[in-house]
Amino acid sequence: MYICFRKSNVNLKKRNKLKILNDPIYGFITIPNELIFDLIEHKYFQRLRRISQMGLSYLVYPGAHHTRFHHALGCMHLMQKAVRVLRFKGVSISDQEEEALYVAILLHDIGHGPFSHAMEHSIVNEVNHESISLMFMEKINQEFNGSLTLAIQIFKGEYHRNFLHQLISGQLDMDRLDYLKRDSFYTGVSEGNINSERLITMLTVVHDQLVVEEKGIYSVEKFLLARRLMYWQVYLHKTSLVAENLLIRVLKRAKELFDKGEKLPANKALTFFLENKITQDNFTSEVLETFSKLDDYDIVSAMKEWVLSSDDFVLSTLSSMIIDRDLLKIKIRKKPFGKEKKEKQIEKIKEKYKISDEDARYFVFEGTISNQAYHQNKQNINILYKSRKIVDIVKATDEYNLEALSKPVTKYFMCSPKYKH
Repeated sequence: MYICFRKSNVNLKKRNKLKILNDPIYGFITIPNELIFDLIEHKYFQRLRRISQMGLSYLVYPGAHHTRFHHALGCMHLMQKAVRVLRFKGVSISDQEEEALYVAILLHDIGHGPFSHAMEHSIVNEVNHESISLMFMEKINQEFNGSLTLAIQIFKGEYHRNFLHQLISGQLDMDRLDYLKRDSFYTGVSEGNINSERLITMLTVVHDQLVVEEKGIYSVEKFLLARRLMYWQVYLHKTSLVAENLLIRVLKRAKELFDKGEKLPANKALTFFLENKITQDNFTSEVLETFSKLDDYDIVSAMKEWVLSSDDFVLSTLSSMIIDRDLLKIKIRKKPFGKEKKEKQIEKIKEKYKISDEDARYFVFEGTISNQAYHQNKQNINILYKSRKIVDIVKATDEYNLEALSKPVTKYFMCSPKYKH
């Protein structure tokens, strides 16, 4: 992205806060007001430039280097379109509510850690990014003298107008409308290229609920199918799956070594989280500040050091697998793997590398993946007919596949080393 500056004769010390960003997906994106500009300029938000949107997916799709920063701005742009469409259709949205929507969608992912979801199981103990996003928003709200209060209420679903929360967090929210289209563009996987603008144009509000006009039904069908395909083909791609699980195990091993008193080369922020067990209960303001110093570069830099300088076979080998993209092999199938198969692989690696049973299990592991494009009992996508009748998309469509998309599909995977002959 680049920024187009508007010429001004005012004092150079006064910054022009009405800027235009050029986005490869939507073209020009305008920053609507000074508050949004100041939030974008904030150090917590600027950190998102260094957090990849798709984790380690670039090991599969070389173009997938876009960031959470890109995504957040795209979501804000789509929210501007949604507000214009709903107002045009007679839905009342005050100026305060409009600004709060922009703030909430802009900051909805601000709590993501390095490489996104992998960190929720590694750096901190089961503290999800939504909770950390809320902590960041509340801390920024103190700095901005309460300007984010309404945005936080909407973000948490505590505001009395429910459809505003649905625009931020629902099954047809601005978050999903941006990331599917954006991830499709950067990966080159055309199956995810949804028509975000048409979907937004078809939105309206009935009884405080977001609904889609009848003529938008086929766009919704395409959206749900695209979501399913993107999960199997991109987000749950077997190579991405191996890489993310390896990263989780790299950090687990590093924490284990720190617990034993070993010192590993890493910057101060990463060292803090490796040395300490951080949970929701002790995630203080000071911990949040340290978390804000972490990004993808810290993890990559540490792994490069661990490849070269760590005497621990497990840590150096796992790190090397990611850095050199020499990953474990993976098998995915519809039924669980037998225990004998896993134990056989463990014995094989113990013998080959002369390591303990515990260490061998870092290289042989199994898990499950699940794909459900539509949750029929969770903030439904409802279709509004001309008769004013409202029907769930699964019942409204003549596409039989949509009923199948509303049921979870679970698959099982097992990872183990490649043996070169």
